[in-house]
This record gives sequence, C-alpha cells and structure tokens, in this order.
Amino acid sequence: MFTGIVTALGTVTAIDPIARGRDMRLTIATPAEFLDDPPVALGASIACSGCCLTAIEFGADWFAVDASAETLAHTKLGTWTQGSRVNLERSLRMGDELGGHLVSGHVDAVGTVVSTTPENASHRWVFRVPKDLARFIAVKGSIAVDGVSLTVNEVGDDTFGVNIIPHTTAVTTFGTTKPGDKVNIEIDMLARYVARLRETA
Repeated sequence: MFTGIVTALGTVTAIDPIARGRDMRLTIATPAEFLDDPPVALGASIACSGCCLTAIEFGADWFAVDASAETLAHTKLGTWTQGSRVNLERSLRMGDELGGHLVSGHVDAVGTVVSTTPENASHRWVFRVPKDLARFIAVKGSIAVDGVSLTVNEVGDDTFGVNIIPHTTAVTTFGTTKPGDKVNIEIDMLARYVARLRETA
C-alpha cells in the first residue's frame, strides 16, 4: 500500500528485454537517500509513477524492476524510454503518516492530459479517462495520477480536473508533463468497493 505522496524523482537509465518473452527489466536511478532510510530490501514494493513494482536488484543510487507484458500493455510504462522521469514512493509502513489517501499501486487505466491552465498560484489540470472509469470519479474525492494523490475539483462525462500547487509541480513529474501526455490513473478504492456493493445489492 502507498499514500500517493511522492518522495523522490527517478530516471529510467536502462530498458532491457527479458529472455523468452515480452517482459522488460527497467533500471531506475534515484537519489541515494531514497533507498537508504531505512535500507530498501530485496523484494520491496516501490510505486513507480503509480505502478507497484518489485525491486529485484539495487545499488547505491539505482534499483531494477521487472515489468510484465501485461503491465506494459495496461499502464504507461510501455511508453517509457531512457531518460523518462518517474515518480517514486516506497511502500507504507505501519505507523507512517497517511498524508494522501490509500493507494494500492494497481493502475486502473491510462488517461491523457487535456489541458493545464494557470489558476491563481496553482494550475488547473484536466485529464481524459475511459468513460467506464469516469463513473468512479467524484468531486472532492481522491484520485492518483501518476502515483500522486490529488483531490478532484471538477468532473465531466469522461474528464476530471484537479488543482496542482507549485510544490507538487516542483517535486513530481508534473514539472515536465504537458497536454497530450499519457498518465497512469488509479481511482479511489473506496469508490470501487461501493460500486461493487451496489451491483450486488
């Protein structure tokens, strides 16, 4: 589990195919302190732009993960190249502060940035999502975009809008994201379970 509070920015430094399949091994450079406090363990879960992946190898300032063909097909990880920037968050530990909202790291869909517009000191971002996912998104509800916990401010038929403050822009990939870019979307798990309960009631 994660909180949607990004604690480091990483950079993809290598993408290597895994023998006998379409899976890929990704090597991601990261600030050393991200892996040190406490030391990351082999097999630890790390959210990479919202996608929960398992650390299978690491050094002083990098770690490697394997991404299956399924993950590459249903997240934006399949579009990554060397130099792609990645939002990073280590998994939640018992007793940690829950600063965002509960995030599973299971991406529900890939969305698209529609627009970004200055609004006072922040920016209003609008994203488009598949229509079958839009029904789970509500004004004042939580959503994770590329692993960042955000509050929904507006909802359309297949779009939603959020406000992103300068601090978030500075410490996440939103500093380089632009209209037309793809983003990983994870809806609030509470919305998913409520919808399921209504279907079976």
